[in-house]
Amino acid sequence: MDVRQVKALVTGGASGLGEATVRAIVEAGGKAGIVDMDRERAEKLSAELAPSAAFAVADVTSEQDIDRAVIELKDALGGLNAVVNCAGIGGSVKIMGKDGLMSMERFNRWLQINLAGTFNVIRGTLETLTENPPNEEGERGVYVNTASIAAFDGQVGQVGYSSSKGGVVSMTLTLAREFATNGIRVMAILPGIMNTPMLSRLPDHVRARLGDQVPFPPRLGNPAEFGKLARHIIENPYLNGEFIRLDGALRMGWARK
Repeated sequence: MDVRQVKALVTGGASGLGEATVRAIVEAGGKAGIVDMDRERAEKLSAELAPSAAFAVADVTSEQDIDRAVIELKDALGGLNAVVNCAGIGGSVKIMGKDGLMSMERFNRWLQINLAGTFNVIRGTLETLTENPPNEEGERGVYVNTASIAAFDGQVGQVGYSSSKGGVVSMTLTLAREFATNGIRVMAILPGIMNTPMLSRLPDHVRARLGDQVPFPPRLGNPAEFGKLARHIIENPYLNGEFIRLDGALRMGWARK
């Protein structure tokens, strides 16, 4: 898909990996619709990148919000042919910690936002993508979903987060096969330790130590690197049904304490 023809809906698009993706698409000549809960940040980014960007305030777990956002952004951008799901939450909680057992409410929050939220956005945009006229490859659209290396290298306390991201990985091939006859591709990116707002609460020396664990380059990942990969996936029609680790060859181990 020619990036200059891209009209992408990007969830979590007002910050972090989502913002980087929005910028990567717009800088290459495409258009991007920002879906985020943070109205102030979304509106500011949209104004900065106008007229190639628009925004809609929406909760990815709400069917009504996503249905409304799709209508608004389809109208603002003149259509939709790509979706990049970046909205999500992190966190680490042991099943049995010092404060007792993890609540089901806490566990379900990871699943609801990271996994069900991704599915809800796919559900809410699919009809729009299938209505697009096919290009010369027969392609009508593409989904790029955000998982995590925690899907395979989950650490102690990450059972909720890892489960939710593992579900996103498991969706990839299944949906790619289901949507193949519609000319729609599905891919997933598995970021490693990225320098995003999720890590901003950590002290500088802790983030530096995390970066040192990465084989090469020995640093935290840059959100712009995620954005470039998402853009490449959108542009490359033979990437389908697969996940790509973006982690500098990092493999998280385990040590008995």
